[in-house]
Amino acid sequence: MINIRKAAIIGCGFVGASSAFSLVHKGLFSELVLIDANHAKAEGEAMDLSHGRPFTSPMKIYAGSYDDISDCSLIIITAGANQKPGETRLDLVHKNVAIFKSIIPEITKRNFEGILLIVANPVDILTYAALKISGYPKERVLGSGTVLDSARFRYLLSEHLNVDSRSVHAYIIGEHGDSELAVWSSANVSGIGINDFCELRGHYEHDEAMDRIYRTVRDSAYEIIERKGATYYGVAMAVSRIAESIIRNEHSVLPVSSLMEGEYGLTDLCISVPTIVSAKGAEQVLEIPLSQEEKEKLQKSAAELKKVLDSAI
Repeated sequence: MINIRKAAIIGCGFVGASSAFSLVHKGLFSELVLIDANHAKAEGEAMDLSHGRPFTSPMKIYAGSYDDISDCSLIIITAGANQKPGETRLDLVHKNVAIFKSIIPEITKRNFEGILLIVANPVDILTYAALKISGYPKERVLGSGTVLDSARFRYLLSEHLNVDSRSVHAYIIGEHGDSELAVWSSANVSGIGINDFCELRGHYEHDEAMDRIYRTVRDSAYEIIERKGATYYGVAMAVSRIAESIIRNEHSVLPVSSLMEGEYGLTDLCISVPTIVSAKGAEQVLEIPLSQEEKEKLQKSAAELKKVLDSAI
C-alpha cells in the first residue's frame, strides 16, 4: 500500500542531497529514504539533514536500501555520472543508461506502485530508458525535463524587464539540452505579450534581446559547471516543485519530460512540453500553440534525441 507521505531519493551526490534539502524545507513528506551505492555517504547526508529537523516539520530521514521503497509514493532518481566541463548532457548517455539498467529492476522487483521522477542526465533519454525497463504505465514515469530551463528563462526575462519572475509566463521545451527552444510566441507577462511588455519597459531591440536571453538559458549549465563544477541548487528546487504538484495533486502545468504518443506529431520518445502534473504523475500532455518556426525547432530537437535513443537503447 502506498504511503503518500513517503519518498525515496536514489543517488546522494550534489543533486540528490540538494533535492533532499529542498524537500525537507517543503515539508511534503514525513519519511524520506536516501539510497546510494556509497551507503556511508547516504548515512552522512541523512544525519546532517536530520539535525535541522527542529527548524522544519517532523520527518524521519534515513539511509536505506531498495527494500525500503515498496510503499513510497515517489522515487526520485538522481544517480548517474556527472556532466564534466566541456561535456554535453548527451555525452553521458551510455554511462547512465548502464546505471539505470541496474537500478530500475531493483525498483520493479519490490512491487513499487508510485511515481518515478527521473532527474539524472540526459534526462529525456533516461526517462525513456526507465519507462522501457520498468514497463510502468507512461504517466508514472516522468523526467524533470525543462522545468529548470523554463525557470531560468523566466528569471532572465524578469531581470531584463525589472518585473517579478512569478508574473512571467514562458516555456523552454524540447530536449533538456543544446537543442531546446524558447516558445516566444506565447511568452507573456500577466497576459501582455512579451514584445509589447518589453516596449512598455523601454526595450525595442527584440531580436537581439531574444537571441541573447535564449543563449544564456541554453548555456547556463555550462557556465555554472565551468565556475563551480556542477549545478544542483536550481534543479533541486525544480525537483521539489514537481514533487509538490504530485503529492498535493495540484494539476499544475509544468514542462516535464514524458512519453509522446502523437502529440506535436511525435511518437516513441520522451521530451519536455507543458504537461498537467498530478497524483497520477504526467497526467496529460498539452499541445500549446507554436509558431511555424517553433514547430520546426521542436521537430529538430526530437530528431536529435531520436538519434541518441537509437544508438543507446
